[in-house]
Amino acid sequence: MIAILPLVSLLVVACSVTADPGEVVFQDDFSRPVSGWDRYNDPTYSSDYYEGGYRIHVLEPNTDAWASPRLDLADVQIEVDATKLGGPDDNVFGVLCRYKDSRNFYFFLVSSDGYTGIGVYKDGRRRLLTDDSLLPSEAVNRGNALNHIRADCDGYQLRLLVNGILVAEAQAAEWPRGDVGLIAGTYDQAGTEILFDNFSVLQPEPRAP
Repeated sequence: MIAILPLVSLLVVACSVTADPGEVVFQDDFSRPVSGWDRYNDPTYSSDYYEGGYRIHVLEPNTDAWASPRLDLADVQIEVDATKLGGPDDNVFGVLCRYKDSRNFYFFLVSSDGYTGIGVYKDGRRRLLTDDSLLPSEAVNRGNALNHIRADCDGYQLRLLVNGILVAEAQAAEWPRGDVGLIAGTYDQAGTEILFDNFSVLQPEPRAP
C-alpha cells in the first residue's frame, strides 16, 4: 500500500469536551454549512458541505485529505456513514482520532474494494498498526454502497467496526487526546469522492472485563 501524504489543515482554538459514558459529545448531520468543518478547495482536493452531507474529493493520485470540527477530546467512539460518489474502488476513506496536527494522529481506513486497517502518523511518518497493509474484510459493502464506520479510541485500545462488525484492533499510546475528523484518499488513480453523513462522537461505554 502507498503511504498517505499529509495535507494542510487550518488550525483554530479547540474546545475541550467531557461527558458521561454513552453520552453524545458531538453530532453533525451536515445540514448546516456553518457548523465548523473545513471548507477548502484547491487543485489537489476539496472538502466542503455538499447536498446535506460532507464531501471530500481528492483530485491527485497518492494523496489523502482530511477535515475536522476542531475539538479536543480524550476517549471517543466515532460513527459516520460514508458513500462513494465517484472515483476508483481502490481508494481509502474513514475517520481520525487524537489528531494533534497534520503530522500526528491515528487513522481508521476502509476501501471501496473491501479492505480495512488502523494506523498512526507520528512525526510525519505513516505506520499501519494492524498489519503491513490493509487487510480484506467481508464486512465492507463494495463499490458505491453506503458503509457505516465506527472507530473507538478508548485508552490504549483502538478498534474499527464496519457495518456493525469488528474488523480491526490495535493498541497505541502516543497521545491521550486530540481532535477527530474525516479522511479520504487515492492511490495510483485520482478522483476519490466520498460523501459523509450522520457524524457523531460518543463517550465510550466501559468494556466488560
